[in-house]
Amino acid sequence: MAKEPVRMRDVAERAGVAVSTVSRVMTTPNRISAETRKVVLDAARDLGYHHPPPAKTRPGGQGAIAVLIPDITNPYYFDVIRGTQERLRDSGYAAMLFDTEQSAIAELTSLEMLAGNGTPAILAATRLTDEQLGEVAGTLPMVTINRSVPGVPSVSSDTAAVFAQAVDHLVSLGHTRLCYVAGPAGSQSNRQRWEASAAEAARLGVELTSTINFIPRHDAGAAAADAALATGATAALVFNDLLAIGVLARLAARGVRVPDDFSVVGCDDSYGASFCSPPLTTVASPSRRIGREATSMLLARLGGGRPLLGDAVVLPSHLQIRASTGQAPA
Repeated sequence: MAKEPVRMRDVAERAGVAVSTVSRVMTTPNRISAETRKVVLDAARDLGYHHPPPAKTRPGGQGAIAVLIPDITNPYYFDVIRGTQERLRDSGYAAMLFDTEQSAIAELTSLEMLAGNGTPAILAATRLTDEQLGEVAGTLPMVTINRSVPGVPSVSSDTAAVFAQAVDHLVSLGHTRLCYVAGPAGSQSNRQRWEASAAEAARLGVELTSTINFIPRHDAGAAAADAALATGATAALVFNDLLAIGVLARLAARGVRVPDDFSVVGCDDSYGASFCSPPLTTVASPSRRIGREATSMLLARLGGGRPLLGDAVVLPSHLQIRASTGQAPA
C-alpha cells in the first residue's frame, strides 16, 4: 500500500505552528524569525516533507490562478468557469481547474499544494470551516464564491432572500404544508436558504419541515423525493437544481403528477432546468457574473489594488417561475 505523502499540515502539527507559518517559511523565509524557521525546517526534514517548486510563469504572462469547484458535473458551475475565463483572457493568467468532489479533505490537500506553489485561488462553495478558511487565507491570495467569512474576500448571490419569495409563491398557490429538501450539512448556502424559508413560513403561518441532508446531485433525488413525500407536504423547496431534477424523475416514477399533485422549486437556474419535465421553477443566480466578479476581485488583490465593488459582493437573484409549481391539490 502506497505511503500517504507528507502534507504541509503535518509539518505544522509537528512544529506546533499554523499552516500559514509553514507556508511563509517555505516561500518567504525572511518574514519569519530565525528560531521559528529552524523549528519548521527541522520538522520538515524529520517528516521527509518536500516543498513543491514555485509555479512556473508562462512566457509573456503572470502564471496561473486555480479555480476549485465542488462538483464539476454540476451545470451551475459551467457559467462560473466561463465567467472566470472571460475575465482572465487578457490578464496574462491561465486558469487551473480542480474538482474537489464535495470533500473538505480534497480541498485542503489542493490548497496546501497551491500555497506551496504560490498559486492564487478562487474557491467555490467550500466545505471548509470558517477557521480553516481563515487559516488558508493567510497562506495564499484567495477569493470565495457563495461563502462569506470575515477577512476573506467573497462573491455570492442572494439566493436566501429569493427562497423566502418562493415560499410566498407557493403559499399564493394554496400550499400550506411545505418541505425543504436540504443540501450539504456544512454548506453556508444551505443554512441560509433554510433559515430564510423557515422565517417566511412562520410569518405566513404555514408549516415547513426539513429533510435530512442530501448530496446535491441528480442521483440523490430519488431518496430526497421519498423523504419529501413522507412529510405530507404538497410542495418542496430543493437546495439546488440537480437535486430537484432528480426529485422530478422520482415523482414521475411513483406516479405523482407535477404540479397537479406536488410542486417543486429548485435553485441556480442551471443548464437543464428550463427543459426538464416539467420545466423547473427555480431561484436564478447570475453565475457567469459571479465568476467574472470573483476573478476581478482576485486580480485586484494580486495587482495591489482594491476591487471596484469591495471585498464582499452580494449579487441579486430572482425567482424564475415555470411549470413545476401550480395550485395546491384539493
